[in-house]
Amino acid sequence: MGYKMITERGAVPVKAWVEGVDFEDEARKQLINTARLPFVFKWVAAMPDTHWGLGATVGSVVATRGAIVPAAVGVDIGCGMAAYRTTLKAEDLPDNLAGIRAAIERAVPHGRTDRGGRGDRGAWHNPPDENLAAFARIAPAYERIIARYPKLARNADPTSHLGTLGTGNHFIEVCLDTEGAVWVMLHSGSRGVGNRIGTLFIDLAKADLRRHNRNLPDENLAYLEEGSEHFADYVEAVEWAQTYAALNRDLMMKAVLNALQQNVGKAFTTDALCVNCHHNYVQRETHYGEEVFVTRKGAVRAGAGELGIIPGSMGARSYIVRGKGNPESFCSCSHGAGRKMSRNEAKKKFTLEQHRAATEGVECRKDKAVIDETPGAYKDIDAVMEAQRDLVEVLHTLKQVVCVKG
Repeated sequence: MGYKMITERGAVPVKAWVEGVDFEDEARKQLINTARLPFVFKWVAAMPDTHWGLGATVGSVVATRGAIVPAAVGVDIGCGMAAYRTTLKAEDLPDNLAGIRAAIERAVPHGRTDRGGRGDRGAWHNPPDENLAAFARIAPAYERIIARYPKLARNADPTSHLGTLGTGNHFIEVCLDTEGAVWVMLHSGSRGVGNRIGTLFIDLAKADLRRHNRNLPDENLAYLEEGSEHFADYVEAVEWAQTYAALNRDLMMKAVLNALQQNVGKAFTTDALCVNCHHNYVQRETHYGEEVFVTRKGAVRAGAGELGIIPGSMGARSYIVRGKGNPESFCSCSHGAGRKMSRNEAKKKFTLEQHRAATEGVECRKDKAVIDETPGAYKDIDAVMEAQRDLVEVLHTLKQVVCVKG
């Protein structure tokens, strides 16, 4: 048995794959609160990167019948990873990688300035035609959603964020595997439109909670019941945001590969090993013979034979994995190393010199604005991988040589 069983009166069990990794008491309490919800199916699964999260625990997998908790999905709906292996080898890259990093930063809007206003460097001001054409394919469903919830479209244009990175722990990396193959890997989600959708339905669930005087251990666990006023609308909107997020990663990947092509002296292609997976999402799945909604907040689906991506920090190894289909985790694994301290704690604890030492050999930002993302703010990725040996097998081990942060 690879997990620790946590039981409390009035709650379903929590199965936590946390052997050998930090497991904060705040996350444990939050998981138990989730396990007290009356519609949770079987148990709550906690991945080894689990840590306290706003609304619900990051690294949690919750199967439910007849209801969904919007805050358990969160506001970065569809956030996830993409990784493509190229036919390039390490020796094909230039000795100085600063040019590649600069080219990627020019090709993909990243970060956030002007509070997201007109001058925001992290948004398109004139989106590429290819991006507009891509959005046009999913626009009819968006129009149906905003017809019912017009405030979602107020002062917002989702085409301005399609194909952009964002901020926080989102990143683009050029990596090498142990055989010297060059990979491109990136992490982002549904950007501003997903945030608006998530926030709106979290607020609607809380209003519904207050209206029906439901007694919950945490208001953030307010839920929408199947058949209720907003349930079907949320399912439609969240599925659309997840589609947008995957498309966002596809467009960024294409832009990054083009930027890389312009900065190496050799033509290359991507081979068959390409992965694009969510780790903040909800979808219908069948487990133990029943159809349920599975919400993964900071977790990746790891069904038998399914490929996934488990990144480390901006100075640590990352892994391309194949799922083992472990039913007790609802066929899931971790989505990364997981934070072991808050962003504010990291800014207070680590110096710029420590950050530079931790990212030695990586062409990346080494300024104070990224101290909260320094490797020491995260759990040991090797310990996290060891704790989930019964969930996934490692296919490829990657180490970044270029890292672009928002």
